[in-house]
Amino acid sequence: MPLHILKMCVGVDSVEDLAERQARRLADARRAGRKAELRHLTRSVPRRAEQIVGTGSIYWIIKGFVRCRQGIVRIDRIDDPESTKRCAFVLHRRLVRTFPQPRKPHQGWRYLEAEDAPPDLDSGVAGASELPPDMAAELRALGLI
Repeated sequence: MPLHILKMCVGVDSVEDLAERQARRLADARRAGRKAELRHLTRSVPRRAEQIVGTGSIYWIIKGFVRCRQGIVRIDRIDDPESTKRCAFVLHRRLVRTFPQPRKPHQGWRYLEAEDAPPDLDSGVAGASELPPDMAAELRALGLI
């Protein structure tokens, strides 16, 4: 069973905002002649990395709710003596919307077990993707979707 990462998406207002920021990062990397890949830097290297890479995702908390996820392609160690960063999650470019799931703020990242992860919006519940995020979260909490 895959293991996931749960992370706050600080300063981002929506899934669209996150997508725009990531598109700008990719474009900036191409212009600078660097490899165009999405990397999220963090201080801690997951001890359970082998359970995450290839099958796990990073679930983004935006405005108090898990709203989307991105597959984790690989986890790179960064051995830079000048930097406090020690790890980079290399992410798939596709953002997958999830059913909104309320989450309290936390620092850093947390492991997220597969059974605790919110399902994708395109997981087959008819009309669910058209619901406002807060309404979908409330209906899900009530067990109605």
